[in-house]
Amino acid sequence: MLKKYFVLLIFIVTLSIYTLVFTQETITEASPKINFEYLRRRMVKEQIEARGIKDKNVLEVMLKVERHKFVPPEIRHLSYEDGPLPIGSGQTISQPYIVALMTELLSLKPQDRVLEIGTGSGYQAAILAELSKEVYTIEILPELAGRAERLLGELGYKNIKVKCADGYLGWPEFAPFDAIIVTCAPDEIPAILIEQLAENGRMVIPVGEEFQMLKLITKKFGEIKERDIIPVRFVPMIKKSP
Repeated sequence: MLKKYFVLLIFIVTLSIYTLVFTQETITEASPKINFEYLRRRMVKEQIEARGIKDKNVLEVMLKVERHKFVPPEIRHLSYEDGPLPIGSGQTISQPYIVALMTELLSLKPQDRVLEIGTGSGYQAAILAELSKEVYTIEILPELAGRAERLLGELGYKNIKVKCADGYLGWPEFAPFDAIIVTCAPDEIPAILIEQLAENGRMVIPVGEEFQMLKLITKKFGEIKERDIIPVRFVPMIKKSP
């Protein structure tokens, strides 16, 4: 009788282990994996092309650069949604359409040298680096600057220089720049950035407090022209205390 109970016990334990393993394998196999490539293609088609972005180079690079790698792991599943996302320190990664629009407005050429104010996650810098010769990007928050520099290095970008500093001062050592992009909103256009813009240069910048306007600034024969593009909403541009 005792032997029968012992055999029955072994059978139950074995069955339980088999059931547990089988169930775990089934759950693992059934767990859906996020198809980021599909989501990225849909993003470009429905959010960017559909809104009028036509530059083929911009569309290609928006397809190529993996936005989800610049988004915190806990919200990575939202990487290709139509909106900005938090990246920590009170900052955000911009809406994909806005990234594409600002990039298109810069009309970048392969030989261009670009200054970016507001590195953030590093996503916009990666987009710029795919389309230009050199990117100089400034982030005032040390945590974000360090994280972006490490990530961009891991991704193999050798034409991006990251600096933790006050963006209001630009980067005079490497000026002038063929293009300048500002991904945070000052109250008014910093005069120093205008000075660091090269002849025939383009600058895209959101300006304003509660109401912000995305502007395209061009410099030709020393003359500055300003054009309003669309209303936008960016985080404020931070200035270091004197």
